[in-house]
Amino acid sequence: MRDLYRLLTRWWTAFALAASLAMLGAAHAFERFGGLAPCNLCLKQREVYWGAVAVAALATGWTLFSGGRRGTPRIASFLLAAVFATGAVTAVFHMGGEYGWWALPATCASVGGKVDLDSLTALALGTGPAVKVIGCGDVAWRWGLSMAGWNAVISAALAVFSLLAAKRPKDARAPRIEKA
Repeated sequence: MRDLYRLLTRWWTAFALAASLAMLGAAHAFERFGGLAPCNLCLKQREVYWGAVAVAALATGWTLFSGGRRGTPRIASFLLAAVFATGAVTAVFHMGGEYGWWALPATCASVGGKVDLDSLTALALGTGPAVKVIGCGDVAWRWGLSMAGWNAVISAALAVFSLLAAKRPKDARAPRIEKA
């Protein structure tokens, strides 16, 4: 178990990159294959993962470029913790709106439809139905928690792991190679 912890904290940015890409892939799969249209707050939560992908990809690239002698930079792990914490807060806000704990902003209302040139033309010609955009307060899918609730749990866990990686003990880092 200790070796797994050392590996995870040493190469955290690579794991965070994989986790972020997996979350984005799952979100797009639910949209594409499950037919679940994202609301405004769902898209905001995806933006957080795209930010994490950018930070993690740069840090992992730096680690590989530098030979991985010291593991991933701690600053990247702190940045990832901030990014994932932002995602957790956004997801909790979304989940609270779904459960009626507080009111959501007007941009989350479920009125209107998809706005693009093709849908407006089809609507004007009467050849296509007005597509209803789901509101942020409407739960599209639930398995115990809503999708926003699961995203809050996962984002919070990723933020905690990022902090653990940033505060990893010295023995988790690779030893310096002394030049002769």
